Amino acid sequence: MNIAIVISEFNEEVTSRMLLVAQEKAKIMKLKINYTCKVPGAYDMPIIVNALLQKKDVDGVVTLGAIIKGQTKHDELIAHSTARALTELSIKYQKPVSLGITGPGMQERHAYARIRPVAERAVEAMVKVSDELQRIQK
Repeated sequence: MNIAIVISEFNEEVTSRMLLVAQEKAKIMKLKINYTCKVPGAYDMPIIVNALLQKKDVDGVVTLGAIIKGQTKHDELIAHSTARALTELSIKYQKPVSLGITGPGMQERHAYARIRPVAERAVEAMVKVSDELQRIQK
């Protein structure tokens, strides 16, 4: 299976580690990562995901990000709008886009605790959805 990973540079101390975990998981699962794309923040992911989903050598996309709560509800706005846009793209192209983005409402210490489980599950979920799509489309 050929995949792409889109990673947010915002909160890079967390997301760079998420990327390493996702790459490790992809290797274990014998997935080929054809593209690794960095974007400034989670909100910037959909345009890159859209471009990747149009490529014939991309069967699915893993997104990785950490949206940490600040003093306003901005984290909620970013998380909800990004999740909606990614879901719409997955449906449009009939290819899985996993949501490996933590938050909203998360404090920094929680982000560190979620690095491995979220990154691993994002890769696993993308593969499971792809497998299920192939099964029902036969």
